[in-house]
Amino acid sequence: MKEEEKIYEEIINEIEKEGFKVKEEFKEKIKKEVKEKIKKELEKERKKVEKKKEEKEYFIRFSLNIRLQHLTLAVGCLLLIITGLPIKFHESFWAEIYFKLTGGIQVSRFLHRIGATLLVIVAIWHTIYLFTKEGRREFKELLPTKKDFFDFFQNIKYFLKLTDERPKFGRYSYIEKFDYWAVYWGMVIMIGSGTLMWFHNFFLGIIPKFILDIAREAHSDEALLATLAIIIWHWYNAHFNPEVFPFNPTIFTGKISKERMMKEHPLEYEKIMKEKNKE
Repeated sequence: MKEEEKIYEEIINEIEKEGFKVKEEFKEKIKKEVKEKIKKELEKERKKVEKKKEEKEYFIRFSLNIRLQHLTLAVGCLLLIITGLPIKFHESFWAEIYFKLTGGIQVSRFLHRIGATLLVIVAIWHTIYLFTKEGRREFKELLPTKKDFFDFFQNIKYFLKLTDERPKFGRYSYIEKFDYWAVYWGMVIMIGSGTLMWFHNFFLGIIPKFILDIAREAHSDEALLATLAIIIWHWYNAHFNPEVFPFNPTIFTGKISKERMMKEHPLEYEKIMKEKNKE
């Protein structure tokens, strides 16, 4: 390489200007060191270029609207879980400790209602969103299909090592669809029963008390079920799955890498590529 020779000659000339006679053995050593140094620098630059290239290879998976809806839902649900479980298990020792640290059960009830308000807000927000062009498109993608049924059994076979072929998912897998529709079910039960309990004095004047008793039990049991579903099902599939552990940033950044897109949503990737080629 000309660059190597140039640097090598400059070093030798500088040494000889000082009145030193450079032996051939030493010249070879300098030449080798120069070569190694340039090689390392080139490798470093190559890695930088590759890293920049990889950073550019991503897809926008979720819009800002979807991400903000999810954030509101997540904050609301966490607040409901943190404040709701101690109320449900108020006789347990850990609940007593919690109430002492937070200022009592009335504080928990107040915070619980803030979480409930966030849940109502996101429910209304999402309903309005479904009437937008993007919302209608997303809703259509989230509708269950026959393919989801076959994908489920294909995935079971894959996990049991009965096949080497994983199911190919489109924009949403059956797992993500289950998450979505489970929220619908939870919203109806939790907001409906929660409203009856929140304004119990008003509703006692127009409905029998046993309906409020049913609402209280439904609210309590559905809350526990939702908590377990979020922690065991959703958090595992979204964040604790070994392929994305310890954290999947997609729902917060809206971006997904090309590598993950090809692996997790190959049918959507193929669809996007076909549309780009047509352009």
